[in-house]
Amino acid sequence: MTGTGGGIRHWAPGDQILWRYRDHAPGPQGHFHICRPVTVVQDTDEILAVWMAPGTQCVRPVLADGRPVYREPLATRYTAARTTERSRWFGSGVLKLARPGEPWSVWLFWDRDWHFKNWYVNLEEPRLRWSGGIDSADHFLDISVHPDRSWRWLDEDEFAEAQRVGLMGAEQAARVREAGRAAVGVIKAWGRPFSDGWEAWRPNPRWPVPALPADWDRTPAHMRS
Repeated sequence: MTGTGGGIRHWAPGDQILWRYRDHAPGPQGHFHICRPVTVVQDTDEILAVWMAPGTQCVRPVLADGRPVYREPLATRYTAARTTERSRWFGSGVLKLARPGEPWSVWLFWDRDWHFKNWYVNLEEPRLRWSGGIDSADHFLDISVHPDRSWRWLDEDEFAEAQRVGLMGAEQAARVREAGRAAVGVIKAWGRPFSDGWEAWRPNPRWPVPALPADWDRTPAHMRS
């Protein structure tokens, strides 16, 4: 990492870090249930861009019996017992973009022939930075943005269910919905990062696929990013 003189230290292109999400268990901080090793593309005061390569070993939540979470009916999806497992990201790679302080990140998806498919706005807690990566918590509600700049809400049923079972209170849900509307405003104005041309970006072919460390769930000291 390199210093900027203002406290935030930036990673260099090619550095390998972890992009993690906590669950919504009761208490001041949940446990990490998603961890994705990624390679830094760009890290500045304006944006953090990272690449998750195909074949990356990640940690994901699963039901206690090993079934994928989406296989559980919505009515019990957030109350059924869960655990985590290691798995490979078998889809095409994902470019993730995060602007400091914004309560969302923007992900870019391509098919295996590098035909651009869509942007995905993941509403989440503003990320906390530590020496080995960034941490956040997912807010259930998402937005899909297509190459023609049309957009649509995603997972509104899961957002409502999370509120019904108490994973998100009314005040927080209102803040998340407000953040979503702010993101839609950026989309409609075609602001950054949508206007930055990231869909033409390609990864460095010399970058190795990052490994998932044994202590992927360690609890570090954080700083605001």
